[in-house]
Amino acid sequence: MTDTEPLDPDLADVVAEFESTGVPPWHALSVESARRIEDELFSAGEGPAMAAVRDLAIDGPAGELPLRVYRPEAEAAADGGGDGLPVLVFYHGGGWTLGTLDSADDVCRELAARVGCVVASVDYRLAPEHPFPAAVEDARAAVEWVRAHAGSLGGDPARVGVAGTSAGGNLAAATALYAEHLGRPPLAAQVLLYPMTDPSVAVDSDRAAADEPLLTRRDVEWFWERYLRSPADEHHPFASVLRAPDALLGTTPVVVATAGHDPLGEEGRAYAERLADHAAVARHHFPSLAHGFCSLTDDVPAAEEAFEAVAASVRDLLRSG
Repeated sequence: MTDTEPLDPDLADVVAEFESTGVPPWHALSVESARRIEDELFSAGEGPAMAAVRDLAIDGPAGELPLRVYRPEAEAAADGGGDGLPVLVFYHGGGWTLGTLDSADDVCRELAARVGCVVASVDYRLAPEHPFPAAVEDARAAVEWVRAHAGSLGGDPARVGVAGTSAGGNLAAATALYAEHLGRPPLAAQVLLYPMTDPSVAVDSDRAAADEPLLTRRDVEWFWERYLRSPADEHHPFASVLRAPDALLGTTPVVVATAGHDPLGEEGRAYAERLADHAAVARHHFPSLAHGFCSLTDDVPAAEEAFEAVAASVRDLLRSG
């Protein structure tokens, strides 16, 4: 399997339709405009019906921290496990700058239904108003709360993992590192969907210099510039997780999904390589797909197949835990 193949034809049609709307790239917008457009584009999605969806608020590091908890229908949830379902604490994408519980609603529903688990989506604080490490602190607080209260959510406290897309994948990875740093028990899984892992990789990569559909190298730089307080933060392992020392990598098993047409693809695969020396890693690379494919399953059959393959790995991992 090559790193990149021609863009999937159905995805190419989606990209052409999107580009025909004339929406500027993220880096050409103000934060306010980017958030408004992101809400318009991604907050109207649909997904599988759930047995229950509840909005909660917990005590976070800076006040109330909103969560949205999804419990799948009974047929999806019948995993034959012990005390409750597995739980995934989910962090949305958006470069730590964009994104809401609504914009991640469809992906969370799909994860809950396909994996057969409870999903707790976290509305963490956004940059640039709240730069690093605010999002990491919220991410860790959410996991600690879910571990302590999994039973009340219908979940199994022994099978709590983390998951995220893009910047949310970074937060999921950082949360696993944080747990290792604090000497906490390993999480049941970390599910990293086209994760951001190091600001230098997309900049230095020759292939990433090309403008990929849906996310460009300059977009990636724009998001990092708003997330980090100063260049010194690039070296912090809870920001640039690819640079984390071996002692922090721990044994939390991993599912990593990357795409060929994605400026983040190389760094996602590099992080998987690092983790493979410490933990079990299930790697999924889709050479003909682009960043964000998990949100395109209704229109792109190849994205549907990819999401199902990733979900099967997560399902197997959580149900064997």
